[in-house]
Amino acid sequence: MSTLLSCGGNKQEPKKRPNILFIMSDDHAYQAISAYSGHLINTPNIDRIAAEGVLFTEASVTNSICAPSRATLLTGKHTHLNGKINNIQKFDTTETTFPQLFQKAGYQTAMFGKLHFGNNPKGVDDFMILPGQGSYINPEFVTPKGDTTITGYVTDIITDVTLDWLDKKRDTAKPFMLMYLHKAPHRAWWPSAEKMKEFSKKTFPEPETLFDDYSNRGTAAKTAEMNLLYHMDYTQDSKIMPETIEEMGSVEPVIPPIIYGGKYALKQSLNRMTKEQKALYNPILDAINTDFKDNWNGMTDKEKMSWKYQRYMQDYLACISSVDDNVGRVLNYLDINNLTDNTMVVYTSDQGFYLGEHGWFDKRFIYNESFKTPLLVRWPNQIKAGITNKEMVQNLDFAQTFLEAAQIKAPSDMQGKSLMPLLKGEIQGWDRDAVYYHFYEYPGWHSVKRHYGIVTKDYKLVHFYYDIDEWELYDRKKDTHELKNVYHDPKYKNVVLEMKKRLSELRIKYGDSDELQQKYLEMTQNTSSNINESESKKSKP
Repeated sequence: MSTLLSCGGNKQEPKKRPNILFIMSDDHAYQAISAYSGHLINTPNIDRIAAEGVLFTEASVTNSICAPSRATLLTGKHTHLNGKINNIQKFDTTETTFPQLFQKAGYQTAMFGKLHFGNNPKGVDDFMILPGQGSYINPEFVTPKGDTTITGYVTDIITDVTLDWLDKKRDTAKPFMLMYLHKAPHRAWWPSAEKMKEFSKKTFPEPETLFDDYSNRGTAAKTAEMNLLYHMDYTQDSKIMPETIEEMGSVEPVIPPIIYGGKYALKQSLNRMTKEQKALYNPILDAINTDFKDNWNGMTDKEKMSWKYQRYMQDYLACISSVDDNVGRVLNYLDINNLTDNTMVVYTSDQGFYLGEHGWFDKRFIYNESFKTPLLVRWPNQIKAGITNKEMVQNLDFAQTFLEAAQIKAPSDMQGKSLMPLLKGEIQGWDRDAVYYHFYEYPGWHSVKRHYGIVTKDYKLVHFYYDIDEWELYDRKKDTHELKNVYHDPKYKNVVLEMKKRLSELRIKYGDSDELQQKYLEMTQNTSSNINESESKKSKP
């Protein structure tokens, strides 16, 4: 598969194919990477990838939810074509994934961490993946030899296995394509005991829109169930023991928060721990519960919102700190073993995440914090270091980018664009100025309504459908926080007309339609009420 390069008619040595190291975390907000913004956390190891390569500031996803996002990046196709529209519908195993193409082209391939599909990965020579969401503490794994449980913290374990493969199982005669996939920082957030102790004492700045009242927005924003005060669980999320809540009596502000994993989910997490692990966590949990018991009932709703935000950030960012530490371990391994120069390293997330913006946690919406995703790429001697790229790119583009870098022909039905020109600083020929988005999982967890839309650098046009018929338009330059829907503003009449025209063109280009929407609606009507039930329904221990 190597390509012979020629210069002045003389044959040169075959161009050496690069290794590909694809690192992806789950629900890692770009706001929580210091290369994008240092106001919440310092991530020196992840930042290193950007400092030595390219930082994309307008990278986005086609559907902001875990499994569909992964299906898109593996197949290079939008959700409506690869069929993985939500976390419940099975992935179509007849779809070709880019690891299969790498394997066929002579690459050694491996995948370690979170896949989320429920079936064994295709196109990898070796794998160890979490079943479903997996566990933070003493997690189970699915391997080619059967299931196994490993004692320890999941972020460290996934890294240990990755490094072991690189050190002991890698065929040095072949290039490798390695997928290193973290569970963290997916809900419910369990940091390592060391990080939890450190971060539980920290205070973080609140976002400007923490107390958003959703005025000047439509029905979808007002009815979504992901408000920190009203919908974030006291137990599994904020780490308040069921006994503490029972002792205090009623603690709900107005509406009982959705119980993620059930009333006893926190206890189930604790029951996974060894005696030694519990001894490390218990003093931290005791301090959190004492603070809650002493102060909660005397707080205003605004103060309760702030308290929940701080608890959220303490655990979420502590999980990310472990991810950053472990990314550093892998980058150091590449350096020590002379693999850095010929290895493309990519860091991303399966989507963005709300860190209190608009009072929210979670994702799903086309709004910025959910729609945008971090993307940092390094490839020494091929990519100029320290580039910031502002073009409209998506996870739809990953497969074709990796294939071009490895000199493997991409299938004609892939819908993305290789990012190789942008990685090399050649932006003149980049002709994409709009991207397409479609979210399907409603009715479902968090009650974010079905919607599709088009996003350009200047505007965002969204159509919410199914049980409502509402349009929203946001001026991305003037309204960076997306606080005012200007769809009905006469001053934007021509913008609306132009954006609707372009949206129709994009839907035709990518093969989406009202007919497909109806097909998927009918397909999921009997199961949509059970979406994510397998992740949230737990029995009493």
